[in-house]
Amino acid sequence: MASTASVLMWAFAVSLCFDVSMCYFSIPMKVYTGKFGVSSDVNLTALLQVSSSSNGNGLSLASDPTGTVSFLDMANNLYGDSGRGYYIEMSIGTPGQKLNILVDTGSSNFAVAAAPHPFITHYFNTALSSTYQSSGSTVDAKYTQGNWEGELGTDHVSIPKGPNGTVITNIVAILFSDGFFLSGINWQGILGLAYPMLAQPDSTVEPFFNSAVQQLGIPDIFSLQMCGAGLLASSTIDPPGGSLVMGGIEPALYQGSIWYTPIVEEWYYQVEVLKLEVGDQNLQLDCSEYNKDKAIVDSGTTLLRLPVNVFNALIEAFTHSFVELSSDFWSGTKLACWFKGKTPWRVFPNLSIYLRAMNSSQSFRITILPQMYIQSVMDPDGTVDCYRFGVSSSVNGLVIGATVMEGFYVVFDRAQRRLGFALSNCAVKDGTALSEIAGPFSAADVATNCSSSRLMVPFLWIISYVLIAICIAVLLILLLLLLLPCHCRGHAGEITDESSLVRHRIK
Repeated sequence: MASTASVLMWAFAVSLCFDVSMCYFSIPMKVYTGKFGVSSDVNLTALLQVSSSSNGNGLSLASDPTGTVSFLDMANNLYGDSGRGYYIEMSIGTPGQKLNILVDTGSSNFAVAAAPHPFITHYFNTALSSTYQSSGSTVDAKYTQGNWEGELGTDHVSIPKGPNGTVITNIVAILFSDGFFLSGINWQGILGLAYPMLAQPDSTVEPFFNSAVQQLGIPDIFSLQMCGAGLLASSTIDPPGGSLVMGGIEPALYQGSIWYTPIVEEWYYQVEVLKLEVGDQNLQLDCSEYNKDKAIVDSGTTLLRLPVNVFNALIEAFTHSFVELSSDFWSGTKLACWFKGKTPWRVFPNLSIYLRAMNSSQSFRITILPQMYIQSVMDPDGTVDCYRFGVSSSVNGLVIGATVMEGFYVVFDRAQRRLGFALSNCAVKDGTALSEIAGPFSAADVATNCSSSRLMVPFLWIISYVLIAICIAVLLILLLLLLLPCHCRGHAGEITDESSLVRHRIK
C-alpha cells in the first residue's frame, strides 16, 4: 500500500522528468522477497506436430535409439523459476514419498530434508522407508547461499516424469540447515547433476545421474530447458517451468542448430569463455579474466555472475555508452522503477558471451536481450514497474546461471565431454525471441588456452597430505636426534588437514 509520503515522492519525481519514459526510481532491494520470473506452461502441441512429421517417422524423435527413454514424457516436468529455483518431483523410499527437488548442475550430492523446517511443507521420513539404509557417516556442504548437514545413506528413487525404472542411489538426509531452505520456495531437497569430483564428503559418493546411467542403461547425457525468461511471478503455485530430459535431447524443445563447446574439466561443467560484448562493444579484456578461477554453467545459480574485473568493465561499458543508473542498482541492492507501461528495454543493450567451439580455432556467440537480465519484480504499489539487475560480481569465477540459461536449451553431453546451446522455444515474450545464437567466428585473435591454471581440490588434498607426511617425518627425525643424546621423552604437535586446507569449495 502506498503511503502519503511515497505519493508525494512520485509527484515530485514526475515534475522533474521531461521524458517520462526515461525516468526511473531506485528503491531498496531488501524490501522485496525476490519472486522473479514466474514460468508458464509450454504449449507443445504445434511443436510436437512439427517434430513428428519432420522425418515421417511419427514420434521417433521422441526417444533414444535404444527405446529406453521417452523424451516427450519428460516435457514440462520442471516447475518453478529462476528466483525460487527449478525443481522436479521425485519419489524416494519404499513406499515412495514424493518430494520436490531442486535441479542443480553446480553440485553433485542428492540431498533431501529429513527433519521439519519452518520453510518447507514436508520432508523425507527415513523411518517410513523400508529400503533406506544409513551409512552412519555425516556429510555437510556449503553453497553460495546457505549450507546443510546430514546423514549419508542409500535408498530407492524414481522420477514420475523421468526415465523408467528405480535407481538405488546415495542420498543425504538433511538434519540441519542454515540459509538453504528459503521462505516462499516449494522444494525440499537438491539434485546435484555435476560430476563425482564435487560430491561430499569425497568423490566416492556416486551422484544420482551417474547411478541412473549405470542402472537404467540410459545414455550419459541430459538436457535442460528453463522457461521463466522475462516473466513476472504472479502466483504462489508454480506452473510448469521447463523440462529436464534425462538420457538425450528432445527436438520439440528447441529450434535451429545446437552449438557445442568443450567441457574443460569434469567437476563443475566448466567451459571456456573467450570474450563478452555489451551491445557491439567488446570489453577488451584478456580472455584469462573471463575464466579466472573457472567459468561454469550452473542451473542452481540465479544470476549471471562475473569475476570482479569483468563485472567492473561491464558496468563501465553500460554507464559510458548506454544508460546511467544508481550504483546501488548495478550492485543489486536497489531496484530501478519506471512508470507503468514505460518499459526500459530500448535504453539497454544486448549481452553476448563468446564460447570456444569444438573446433578450437572458432567460437560461437550466445546473446540475451535486456528482458533477460533487466528482470521484472513485484512492484510496490501498482503505479510503477520495477526491475533488478540480473548480473552480479563474483569472487569464485564466472557463472552462467539461470539469467542466461533461460534463453537456451542446454545439452549436457557428458559422453562426448561437451556442452550444447540451442534457442529455447519458450524464451519468447510478446512474440519477441529473447535470445540469439550466431557463429562460427574466428578465434585466431584469442589465446589457445584461456582457462586459468588451477589445481583441482582433490589434487590439493593429495599434495597437502604428502606435505604433512613429509613434515611429520622431518619432525620425527629431529625429535629422535634430540632424544637419543639425552634419553628423554618428548611430544610432537599434531598436524591436521584443517590447518592447511579449506576442504569445501563454494560455488
